[in-house]
Amino acid sequence: QVQLVESGGGLVQAGGSLRLSCAASGSIFSINAMGWYRQAPGKQRELVAFILSGGTTNYADSVKGRFTISRDNAKNTVYLQMNSLKPEDTAVYYCHVFARAMGVTLYEHYWGQGTQVTVSS
Repeated sequence: QVQLVESGGGLVQAGGSLRLSCAASGSIFSINAMGWYRQAPGKQRELVAFILSGGTTNYADSVKGRFTISRDNAKNTVYLQMNSLKPEDTAVYYCHVFARAMGVTLYEHYWGQGTQVTVSS
């Protein structure tokens, strides 16, 4: 019903930048929240940032001041600009969308396949 396609991961040196993108497609009626989670080896998946349809944002303390989340509602796309990257930012980053599909009455959680971000020291 709703498919998410992520792009933009890769390998970068500490202090560098990357920009992640996630495009939602399919039978979308409405998207509420869009965001990014990450999971490092041996750790639980954690919230990085999210943005609501009205533009309200929220960030994990560990990324505040370094990462910026934004969205293009016309394109159903969410972005994560990551600056001043640190080795501890290394993880698989997952796009998350809380959306309502066509013909469905409830909002549901949808996840992307994940994109690897590796920050070398």
